[in-house]
Amino acid sequence: MKTPGPTSGRTLGILGGMSWESTAVYYRLLNQGVARRLGGLHSASLLLHSVDFAPVAALQAAGEWDRAAQLLATAAAGLRRAGAQALVLATNTMHKVAERIEAASGLPLLHIADATGAALQAGGVQHAALLGTRFTMEDPAIVRTRLAQRFGLHVSVPGDEDRALMHRVIYDELCRGVVSAASRSAVLAIIERQRARGAQAVVLGCTEVGLLIKAEDSPLPVFDTTGLHADAAVRWLLDGAGAET
Repeated sequence: MKTPGPTSGRTLGILGGMSWESTAVYYRLLNQGVARRLGGLHSASLLLHSVDFAPVAALQAAGEWDRAAQLLATAAAGLRRAGAQALVLATNTMHKVAERIEAASGLPLLHIADATGAALQAGGVQHAALLGTRFTMEDPAIVRTRLAQRFGLHVSVPGDEDRALMHRVIYDELCRGVVSAASRSAVLAIIERQRARGAQAVVLGCTEVGLLIKAEDSPLPVFDTTGLHADAAVRWLLDGAGAET
């Protein structure tokens, strides 16, 4: 049997830097996934545009989503010109503008909610709690609607105080490389409250939250969007699967 090439001739573009802490995890997981499948010295064929997160975060806070979309669409178009054949947007929150990025770049985008929804469905989960930035938790269009419509999932979010705590931990700590035992305990308490309200699993719906919460810590089964997204991207690289929209 012919040994496959490193990524079957496919090159994946990554829109990262939001934050670079989680983008570094993506880079590691993508390369580990390819090496695990192909062995030897194989690694992933990737093109990375890592944006400066500060202007993006400022646009998020100001509600300037059109300007943020244009910034990322320009970066995505550059990845296409450089040779990328599909895109991974390495952040949950900016999937709010995923369709505009995809349309402007002319490249298929591997949507983070599709990877997550497929895993939840395969795990028999019907009701999942979603943790993420305040934007992701409060705006159904980012991931919640897609999970409901495509996978039949009921997705709940914490109350206002817990949403505020999650948002603060993500932006003030995790995006800055700070992993706090106190914050871990506080987030685990949020998960426990969601379990008490009927959630069967928790979705770590921010690409940094997996830096804080591990499956062995959680009172609910954990579905980490970063790992699931990276797994889907590896399948695209090696098998051509998962680029549908």
